[in-house]
Amino acid sequence: MRQQRRQRTTPITPSRQAAPPRTVPSRLPEMGYALIVDGRAKSEFKMKEGADELKQRFPMLQIKVYDAEANRSEEIVLTPAH
Repeated sequence: MRQQRRQRTTPITPSRQAAPPRTVPSRLPEMGYALIVDGRAKSEFKMKEGADELKQRFPMLQIKVYDAEANRSEEIVLTPAH
């Protein structure tokens, strides 16, 4: 009869564990606007347009537009259609 091979299991030591995902700090622009999706800055723009369309296409996302001149962000919310 054939002998079954046993798999050698090695314990996972802290040095061999998977590293946690690194978070890259979001850099907000000094001029213009930035699109912030789910808390992360994604793109920089010169004009504040297109965020409403993105929210319509993906209503489950939290979308904000950051205004560098005013140094504040505004959340985009869907307005109910009547």
